[in-house]
Amino acid sequence: MFERYLQVTKPGIIMGNLISVAGGFFLASRGEIDWMLMLATVIGLSLVVASGCAINNYIDRDIDAKMQRTRNRVTVTGEMSGKAAFAHGIVLGIVGFGLLAYFTNPVALFFGAFGYVVYVGLYTLYFKRKSVYGTFVGSLSGAVPPVVGYCAAAGQFDTGAAILLVMFCIWQMPHSYAIAIFRYKDYEAANIPVLPVAEGLSKAKRHIVLHIAAFAIVAALLPLTGYVGIGFMVVALATSLWWLAMALRGYRTGIDINGWARQVFVFSIITITALSVTMALDFRVVSSDWLVFAGL
Repeated sequence: MFERYLQVTKPGIIMGNLISVAGGFFLASRGEIDWMLMLATVIGLSLVVASGCAINNYIDRDIDAKMQRTRNRVTVTGEMSGKAAFAHGIVLGIVGFGLLAYFTNPVALFFGAFGYVVYVGLYTLYFKRKSVYGTFVGSLSGAVPPVVGYCAAAGQFDTGAAILLVMFCIWQMPHSYAIAIFRYKDYEAANIPVLPVAEGLSKAKRHIVLHIAAFAIVAALLPLTGYVGIGFMVVALATSLWWLAMALRGYRTGIDINGWARQVFVFSIITITALSVTMALDFRVVSSDWLVFAGL
């Protein structure tokens, strides 16, 4: 019984978000860590993410049944009813948002709610099924965890938080396009208009390269604005340039496109994990923040 309630929350996604929210929290803490606040932030946001995933599974039962990678989900096989998955998601959301509201601050709570509404309300209910821009909309919610972690510790949405939001948002694009390429048949069968299906593999490959290049530039803003040191810059350049070189190999004649896309996907995870860990360790004390968003 417990296993199906865990599976419907997509634990792999939760674990990935844990690393980024911790990275954002440590970056903003600047070495002065409130461990109770961090624990509450990590648990609260994890429950919010789990809630969104459970409700996503409830809503996507019809298209999940058409895709090989999702046809064994408990909401498709009948191991867990749609009502149970939905109720489970609601309970997790109430507890998660309750923890964020009680232990963190209005800024962190706002971004947690923003990510939730975008993922469940905009992405899952409409854009995923109807628009090629679904990947971009989904990337907005995927970029929220490190921002929540940062804002929970900093108490404000400042330049550092803005860079994290843009950086993680851009990272989501090549990561997701790579999945859409090696899962092309799944998305085609479910009639989901991801870029490779809707507009072709050539355009998807071009967008992967362009977004990785943009990601490298935005990641460099953290050390350039003084939030992290040379260690982060070295890791960011090394991983981003290697990732970019890997993406460019997609233009080789006769390349196994599915194998290439899987490599790009796997290295995207290595890249963002390395940067999340590095920014947690190589933080700097910012003497004066040159861009503070008033009221947030």
